[in-house]
Amino acid sequence: MAKSSADDEELRRACEAAIEGTKQKIMMSIRVAKSRGIWGKSGKLGRHMAKPRVLALSTKSKGPRTKAFLRVMKYSTGGVLEPAKLYKLKHLSKVEVITNDPSGCTFTLGFDNLRSQSVAPPQWTMRNIDDRNRLLLCILNICKDVLGRLPKVVGIDVVEMALWAKENTPSVTTQKNLQAGPIATTVTESDLKVTVEKELVSQAEEEDMEALLGTYVMGIGEAEAFSERLKRELLALEAANVHAILESEPLVDEVLQGLEAATNCVDDMDEWLGIFNVKLRHMREDIESIETRNNKLEMQSVNNKALIEELDKLLERLRVPSEYAACLTGGSFDEARMLQNVEACEWLTGALRGLEVPNLDSTYANMRAVKEKRVELEKLKTTFVRRASEFLRNYFASLVDFMISDKSYFSQRGQLKRPDHADLRYKCRTYARLLQHLKSLDKSCLGPLRKAYCSSLNLLLRREAREFANELRASTKASRNPTVWLEASSGGSQSGNSSDTSAVSDAYAKMLTIFIPLLVDESSFFAHFMCFEVPALVPPGGVANGNKTGSYDDDTNDDDLGIMDIDDNDSKAGKTSADLQALNESLQDLLDGIQEDFYAVVDWAYKIDPLRCISMHGITERYLSGQKADAAGFVRLLLGDLESRISMQFSRFVDEACHQIERNERNVRQMGVLSYIPRFATLATRMEQYIQGQSRDLVDQAYTKFVSIMFVTLEKLAQTDPKYADIFLLENYAAFQNSLYDLANVVPTLAKFYHQASEAYEQACTRHINMIIYYQFERLFQFARKIEDLMFTISPEEIPFQLGLSKMDLRKMLKSSLSGVDKSIAAMYKKLQKNLTSEELLPSLWDKCKKEFLDKYDSFGQLVAKIYPTETIPSVSEMRDLLASM
Repeated sequence: MAKSSADDEELRRACEAAIEGTKQKIMMSIRVAKSRGIWGKSGKLGRHMAKPRVLALSTKSKGPRTKAFLRVMKYSTGGVLEPAKLYKLKHLSKVEVITNDPSGCTFTLGFDNLRSQSVAPPQWTMRNIDDRNRLLLCILNICKDVLGRLPKVVGIDVVEMALWAKENTPSVTTQKNLQAGPIATTVTESDLKVTVEKELVSQAEEEDMEALLGTYVMGIGEAEAFSERLKRELLALEAANVHAILESEPLVDEVLQGLEAATNCVDDMDEWLGIFNVKLRHMREDIESIETRNNKLEMQSVNNKALIEELDKLLERLRVPSEYAACLTGGSFDEARMLQNVEACEWLTGALRGLEVPNLDSTYANMRAVKEKRVELEKLKTTFVRRASEFLRNYFASLVDFMISDKSYFSQRGQLKRPDHADLRYKCRTYARLLQHLKSLDKSCLGPLRKAYCSSLNLLLRREAREFANELRASTKASRNPTVWLEASSGGSQSGNSSDTSAVSDAYAKMLTIFIPLLVDESSFFAHFMCFEVPALVPPGGVANGNKTGSYDDDTNDDDLGIMDIDDNDSKAGKTSADLQALNESLQDLLDGIQEDFYAVVDWAYKIDPLRCISMHGITERYLSGQKADAAGFVRLLLGDLESRISMQFSRFVDEACHQIERNERNVRQMGVLSYIPRFATLATRMEQYIQGQSRDLVDQAYTKFVSIMFVTLEKLAQTDPKYADIFLLENYAAFQNSLYDLANVVPTLAKFYHQASEAYEQACTRHINMIIYYQFERLFQFARKIEDLMFTISPEEIPFQLGLSKMDLRKMLKSSLSGVDKSIAAMYKKLQKNLTSEELLPSLWDKCKKEFLDKYDSFGQLVAKIYPTETIPSVSEMRDLLASM
């Protein structure tokens, strides 16, 4: 096969350098022109942007398998070959030579794995027909040897290709176009990569084809005409053979005998097959029967094995371990043995639940063995619950008896002892887990245990509270303040020398600070220890005991027993109303009676200083607002009762003070300011000093009651002597305002009564001043009043003609009233000053009197000018100057 200059050693080395590192071997490389051309009407190929490319056929061996590739190389800017595209020959489906190309050197390669079949594949144009045949023949040989199949070939005759390959097989001389000129080289068989052994037809077929072609005088290019001629001759030969057979009778007989023998053989074969089919059917039936029996046996074996496993599990459930049975029926409840007791309880609880229907198949639940075992477990449970309950009742009583017998636990003379239950709770926690299991085993056993615990601990708490309260009262030094504040007969300085009694309220606050957190902690511990389903006592971030100093115990989690709930229901955040009611009843038993010691402290504080009820009320209210938890129900009741008792004692003090106001002697003429008015101001100042927190309402109610009684009593006393009633009222209302001026600015309730007293003062002043003015100028203002009354019925022009209202009467009245007006005014001042005991009120009263007189005289002057226009009287300005000069 001739070797073209398109494929030379230098080109092959350049291709191998371009794919270095891919472990592929170059089989052939050749220069081509790539285009995507179309054919015009003239039949000539119009190449659009034909580009030089190199096609290289390469193979890669991977074990026994060999892969073949078609690589497209392009020239880079520096003229170096670099890979452009890679096609796998296993996807080559068609090789088509473009028939419209007159030279026959243009072809396309169709691959079945291209993404877009709508885009025309590139066209490859060779330099000559030999290059084309060389490349295509190499592609076909590789496909046949490596892939075992050939692609579809269109537009070229395979026979022609084989003949060309045979003609170009010997060594040939080819030219290498180098710069030095053409050099003759010998192409060996290995260089061609196409051998005779890899031809498309065998040697014998090729010789027959040559002999056949030699009988025909026909050009090699007329392949289609040659093929049609061969077909016609083959049909004629076949027809001649059939005709020859049918014309020979011996041959026909021989053929018929052969057919008859063949028919007999077929019939025998059919009979044998029928017999074999029956035997095979019987055999299949036997096999099916055997398989069925075998399957039943296997199923029975599996079922028996599963049954044995289930029975073993059931027997394991029904077995009672000896160590647990001994612990449940006769074990000790000492602290060292509690772990074994708890483990036995856990096993018993699990065993009882395991025999219940949800956890045990209903079929097993009715078995006699299961029923007997359940009865046995119930007896174990009853025995253990009875023994544990009896032990715990005795244990609680012994703990409390031990603490009560030791006097160092309680307050003693000269030493206040803070109750400490840390050791008691530590010992109780040892049995907290046991109580949880007792609840899960028999919930009804908790009732007696709770009563026993409450009864025992109640004795301890009451003893602690009694001793503490007694020592608290004995160690608090405070002199008694008077309980009589507003009595008329008491000394004036009695309420002013009150001693400091803050130690009393401090003692009460200390009692609450010590015992309220203790009672809350005991309630919390009791609720958790005795397995009540209630929420947490103190919400996160809440103030537990009404103060900001923390809770009673240093252990802030004192009510946390350090155990986990056994029953799933115990982990729920919700609670039942029945459990909460039971908790409140138990807390009543636990803490009942302790309130008497608190009452004793309250009564003691009241006797020393009744006003300390105000500060004690505020302290109690602050603690009460801090108790929000359900388990602190009794503590809330206790604080509420304390608040009610404090309010009752304070109300008692208020009622007594009101009686003191009402007991002022009514038969003796009262002069000047009543004694209870300045004393009330001192009392109010002291009460304001004692207000804490929410006790404002209590004090405001007392103010309302005090002032209401004071004003009512003041009005009643004023009525005993109507002549001096107004002077009495205005002096007392003025004193009330002066004494409470500072407090009224900061206390809204007192400000309301302050304004009420101010209005009453103004009314009394007006009445008293009018009385004085009319007393001195009676005729003047009676004359004016007659004129005003007549103006409602007759016209102003007719009034001077009425009887007693003539001009002559006017002159006589003016002469008698205003002839010595300066003396009358001086007499009016003396009368105002005569019965007034509070000299500091005289200037303001005299100013009011002058203003009122001038207003009335101005009104009189306007009437005279209207009714008697020709008459002249002293002007208002003259009167004002006269009053100013005096």
